[in-house]
Amino acid sequence: MKVFVTGVNGQLGHDVVNELLARGVEAIGSDITPAYSGAQDGTAVCAASYIQLDITDRQAVSATISQTKADAVIHCAAWTAVDAAEDEENQPKVRAINADGTRHIAQACKAAGAKMLYISTDYIFDGQGTEPWKTDCTDYAPLCHYGQTKLEGELAVRETLDKYFIVRIAWVFGKNGNNFVKTMLKLADKYDTLRVVCDQIGTPTYTLDLSRLLADMIASDKYGVYHATNEGGYISWHEFATEIFRQAGKNVTVHPVTTAEYGLSKAARPFNSRLDKSKLMANGFEPLPEWKDALKRYLAEILGQVGETD
Repeated sequence: MKVFVTGVNGQLGHDVVNELLARGVEAIGSDITPAYSGAQDGTAVCAASYIQLDITDRQAVSATISQTKADAVIHCAAWTAVDAAEDEENQPKVRAINADGTRHIAQACKAAGAKMLYISTDYIFDGQGTEPWKTDCTDYAPLCHYGQTKLEGELAVRETLDKYFIVRIAWVFGKNGNNFVKTMLKLADKYDTLRVVCDQIGTPTYTLDLSRLLADMIASDKYGVYHATNEGGYISWHEFATEIFRQAGKNVTVHPVTTAEYGLSKAARPFNSRLDKSKLMANGFEPLPEWKDALKRYLAEILGQVGETD
């Protein structure tokens, strides 16, 4: 099996390629830069086949997927800077990447007869209520431009392909790139008191654990929409930050504040990011480990390099 992976300069794409190669699967990584520019950590992705690809270029996407003769595409590339996506000058580019780029990938997969797995997000929902979002829920109501364009990407996949995987994730952290955990650790070096929101609820997702699930999924024919985060229950960002500092041995006081009190974000965030993951087990996929365990393993991996990462 040959798998083409987009967005390998990012957190998830980096780990997906490594996981595929570790399993003996032929993996080709791609991103917009001329050469791989992610973590230079000696892992397999650095030596993997790499192809520069701008997913907003429909002809380039079509030619690349055709020429590589990929059996499957795991589409991790996306504009994920949620606040920057609200800036008017960025919005056309955000849509070109998240919506149009995803449509180009889906069309190329259809033409090549390749499987497609698209990474989506809890941001496609309005984030209201307290019940976990079901995979079959169609009450879409994104609160921000990022969420809207990711929903448009989902719809493009559904409209183009009869068989596909859509995996919605939330609160992602990984080795290759920026995330909430790294931000908290950097702030802990500057401040002994922090304010973190307590009324946005969800569950973290460790890209290393998620990559293993995605590798299992793309090797199967159990198509459909899935939700995937680590196990261990639903928490707030305040609770997540508190646990980060506890495990990292940082003496930081974390004050809980509401989203309104925090008031620094351009983009509206969902209050309810609870995702119902029961479909994973129902279809025979292994649930991700508990998030506290994932955090422990992640901290052991990155604590020595946090200060070196932008």
